[in-house]
Amino acid sequence: MLTDRFARRFTYLRLSLTETCNFRCTYCLPDGNDCASHDTELTAAEIQRLVRAFAMLGTRKIRLTGGEPSLRHDLSDIIRLCKQTDGIEQVALTTNGFRIQKDLPKWLEAGLDTVNVSVDSLDPSAFARITGADRLHYVLQGIDQALAMPFRKVKINSVLLKQQNATALPAFLRFIKDRPLSLRFIELMRTGDNGDFFNQQHLSGELIRQQLLADGWSQCLKSVTDGPALEYSHPDYAGRIGLIMPYSKDFCADCNRLRVSSLGQLFLCLFADQHQSLRHLLQDDNPQPLLHWLQQAILGKEASHQLQQGFSGSTRHLAMIGG
Repeated sequence: MLTDRFARRFTYLRLSLTETCNFRCTYCLPDGNDCASHDTELTAAEIQRLVRAFAMLGTRKIRLTGGEPSLRHDLSDIIRLCKQTDGIEQVALTTNGFRIQKDLPKWLEAGLDTVNVSVDSLDPSAFARITGADRLHYVLQGIDQALAMPFRKVKINSVLLKQQNATALPAFLRFIKDRPLSLRFIELMRTGDNGDFFNQQHLSGELIRQQLLADGWSQCLKSVTDGPALEYSHPDYAGRIGLIMPYSKDFCADCNRLRVSSLGQLFLCLFADQHQSLRHLLQDDNPQPLLHWLQQAILGKEASHQLQQGFSGSTRHLAMIGG
């Protein structure tokens, strides 16, 4: 097992497939994509070796992220190879939904278990302002399409923005009233290039948590491969609500996830100052050097990030590692 100095066990790998994205979200890439690394992204063969090594060390869940992972033409092949790796029990995907209706059947056939779709507003004009793409109707149709298919879970991710969706909770509650999906509200996080935007737009998820508890929502138990969200259910709702609050007390205490970028860098923490390349260990089929390297690298993981102190590490924007 991958276990760090604080006895945390890592069963969850978030693997970025590309830094490229075709949306211009205000909190991530407001000026559009600035990535020049498309030709140097991890190949499918390198990904297969990487996933096998992580599985041998106890990883059970793989989440494929970006950028926008559906821009990889070999995404279905990557889903399949992850799902067919011994030890991997769940393959998840986070997408902006741009290709969701067209590609959902292929992803499901390849073995995808869970799909997360980014929806920062249910108002078409606000959605377009936030993302730079007038695609809300198409994306919502894709979500309903996913709910009609045998996915293990369908989730929505919504980044909290004080001036854009601070009053959107009632609309989202109506949306999940009869839909069995999980809605995740994510606190805006400080990154290397969004300091002013963060100061203007950051909104604490604690306000929503208090409202949910007052309205009869109850916190759900987490499984060992679940991410950082605190999830709540209500007997009158088919859907659930999750809160990801990285500025809350003890957020890192039960961390179970590691990240690898599309260029083969290991991120021990989303907000670490330095990241280590492991790509040189993905050039042949012998997993032992990589296994040993990972077991040593995990010992350098710190107890917590330092977001509360305003330190966001070397992460320039979330498109480079997928959040």
